[in-house]
Amino acid sequence: MSTRLDVFDELSDIDAANVVRCARVLLRRPLLRTGGPDGDLLPLVHRYRAALTELFSSLLGYRLVVERRFARLYKAGPGPDPTRGESGMSPRGYAYLALTLAVLTGIGQQVLLSRLVADVRSAAVEAGIEVVDDLADRRALTAALRHLVALGVISETEGSVATWTGEGPAEALITVNTDLLGRLVSGPLAEAGSPEELVDLAARPGARGVEHAVRRRLVEDPVVHYADLSPEQAEWLRRRQRQESLLLERYFGLVTESRLEGVLAADPEEYLSDVTFPGPSTVARIALLALPELLTAGEHTDGVADTDHDTAGEDPDDENRDGHTGPGGAGRVDGRVPVRLEQVRAVCARLLEQHPAAWSRQASEDVDTLTTEVLDLLTATGLARREADGLWWLSPAAYRWLPEPDDTPSRPVPAPAAPEPEPASWSLFDGPADLGGAAGPSTALEQDQEGAP
Repeated sequence: MSTRLDVFDELSDIDAANVVRCARVLLRRPLLRTGGPDGDLLPLVHRYRAALTELFSSLLGYRLVVERRFARLYKAGPGPDPTRGESGMSPRGYAYLALTLAVLTGIGQQVLLSRLVADVRSAAVEAGIEVVDDLADRRALTAALRHLVALGVISETEGSVATWTGEGPAEALITVNTDLLGRLVSGPLAEAGSPEELVDLAARPGARGVEHAVRRRLVEDPVVHYADLSPEQAEWLRRRQRQESLLLERYFGLVTESRLEGVLAADPEEYLSDVTFPGPSTVARIALLALPELLTAGEHTDGVADTDHDTAGEDPDDENRDGHTGPGGAGRVDGRVPVRLEQVRAVCARLLEQHPAAWSRQASEDVDTLTTEVLDLLTATGLARREADGLWWLSPAAYRWLPEPDDTPSRPVPAPAAPEPEPASWSLFDGPADLGGAAGPSTALEQDQEGAP
C-alpha cells in the first residue's frame, strides 16, 4: 500500500487531480488517440505517463503504453460476460472484426475497400466460416469496418464505408494506422489454443491475484455481489471494504455503497457509466417504474427457492441478515429475487396502458420487444440476470431505486385556539369623564380645535 501512496505523495494537489482525471479518461477510453473522443487530453496523459503507469500497474495490474499520438490501456478481458460488447455488433460482426484485423496486418498502409472486403471473405472461407452474401452478412461486415473506423485503426481517405445493396461496396480508399493496429489486440493470442482458452487467459487476474481480481470487478462492474466471488475473494472484500472505498474514491473518483449482499461503485459525474440508469428513454423509464412491482412479485413467487447459491461462506441462518428474501421465501440467500418473463411482460403492458401518452410509439406497438429491451437494460446494469432455470433474478441492488416519500408523514396537530379578545382600555373618541380625568388623545384634539381661529 505504501508504494501506491508514494505515487501521489510526490505530486502537488493539482498534479494529483490531473492524474485522477487522466486515469478516468483511460478507463473510459482504453485506446486514446489524437483526433478521437477525449483526444485533447493526450498531452496531459503523456505528461503524467510515469505516475499513470505505476498507478494502473499497482492497483489493477493493467499495462499502459503511452506515445505522443496515442495511449493504450490493456485491460483484462470480461470473461464469459454477455453484457460486455459493442452495441450494434452481432456475433458474426465480431467474427468479421477478428478476420479484418488478421487481413490488415499484411495488406499495407492503403487499400481499396473492394479488395479489403474480398480478402476478409476469403479469410472467412479459410477459417471454415460460411459466407452468405445477403443483407445480414453485409451489415455484419460493415459494422466491423465502421467499428475500426471509430477506433482510428482505419480511416476513409476517399469515399466511405457503408452497407451496399449491389454486387459490391461503393469504392473507397482506406488508410491503415499501423501503430494503432499493432496495439489493438490485448489477448495472449500466442498462448491460446482455442477461443475459449483465449477468453479465459484474457480474463486472468493480475500479479497480485485476489487483490487485482476483486478491484477490477469493483472498477469495471456496476455491482459486485459476494455470491459471484470465490470464497477467498469475498472474504478479502469484506475485510477491506472501507479501505477499498477510500482507494477507489481517491484514485478514480468512484463512490461505493456497501451492503450485506455486495458493493456498488458509482460515478457521481456519470462519465464512467457507459449505460446510464435511470435514464430519459422509454425503456429506461419503464424499467425504473417496473422495478418496485417486479421486486414485490418476485418476493411472492412460489416454488423457486434456491439454497444452493451460498454467499461465499455466509451463514444463511444468520439473524443479522437483512437480505430481501421475501415473505414467501422465494428469494435466495444472496438476496436475489426471481421473476418470470411473463411477469415482466405483464408489468410493461400495464405501464403502457396506464400512461399511453408518455411512451414512444415504437414501444407501445410492440410489448414483446419492449420487454426484451427492459431486461437487456437491467442485465447491462447488473440488476438482473438470467440463469439456467429460465428465471430472471433481480439483484438486491434494485431496492435502492424503490420510491420513497419526500418526508416522513406525521400526525396532524390541531391548530391552537385563538385567544379571547381583551376589552379595550380607551378609545380615540373617549371623553375625559370616560378616561377618569386623564387627558387622552381625543381631549387634546378637542383643545386644538377650540383654540383654532
